[in-house]
Amino acid sequence: MRHDKLQKELELLAILANNQHYTVSEICEQTGISRRSLYYYLSFFEQAGFRLESHNGIYQISRQSPFLRRLFDIINFTEDEAVTLQRLLMQVDTPDAVVTKLKRKFDRFYDYHILSDETLRHKNAQIVSTLYDAVKYERQVWLRGYSSANSNTVSDRLVEPFLFLNNNREVRCYEIASGRNKTFKLSRMADVEMLDQEWQHREEHRQLFTDIFMFSSEERHHVLLRMGRLSASLMREEYPASEPFLRAEDDSHWLLDIEVCSFLGIGRFVLGLYDDIEVLESDDFKEYIRAKRG
Repeated sequence: MRHDKLQKELELLAILANNQHYTVSEICEQTGISRRSLYYYLSFFEQAGFRLESHNGIYQISRQSPFLRRLFDIINFTEDEAVTLQRLLMQVDTPDAVVTKLKRKFDRFYDYHILSDETLRHKNAQIVSTLYDAVKYERQVWLRGYSSANSNTVSDRLVEPFLFLNNNREVRCYEIASGRNKTFKLSRMADVEMLDQEWQHREEHRQLFTDIFMFSSEERHHVLLRMGRLSASLMREEYPASEPFLRAEDDSHWLLDIEVCSFLGIGRFVLGLYDDIEVLESDDFKEYIRAKRG
């Protein structure tokens, strides 16, 4: 009967809209349909306007599909409502099964690290949410009306976003036009449009690292120092983040084994305490110190 067929179609739509780990075989077993029928339904859904995605053999319907977007707009909570409800749920300490189920549902649909940030929610919540989906699903996006402080221009940028920085206030992207990795501030974006186009330049994505001296770069350089008691103590006091990279060699010497983004920060430290520090590695850093000492 058509009623039974429609029930299976709706059940399959529900599974695909929330699918995070079910394989094709598991979907067929759960719904009682054959693999051949499943692929028929997938083709039918695509023709009906749903956007299908596949990751490692796991099929799901994109929440960017027009129908789902309209449905979510009707039934979804606003950011403020979601944060308020989440806070109320977190105050319930009793092991209630319904509360636990609600918490899990909210965790699947909302990113509270983003939504609970007051500075982001009002102006950037939608931008962050779109970028978050683009990173998750590895999609290209248009940064609409991006205001550049360097060139003093406003333009659209086609990019591949892959890493959030600075508490979600910045995003690291590969810019298609320039062929370079750049960091974009969310506050300078007028809007963000996610495309169906998947990443095309994954191998060229480069993260931006920040060392303990607060220098940032895509590249890192290995440095190994033997430090006396004075320099090791000052290193811990001035740069507490260095502690995991320090280890005692004997009663009066410590080894600093670390990667840095620039020789400038660590170079200033070594030059200021040169008599208490021996540079063991690398050859590039040794040459840098020799050049600075003249």
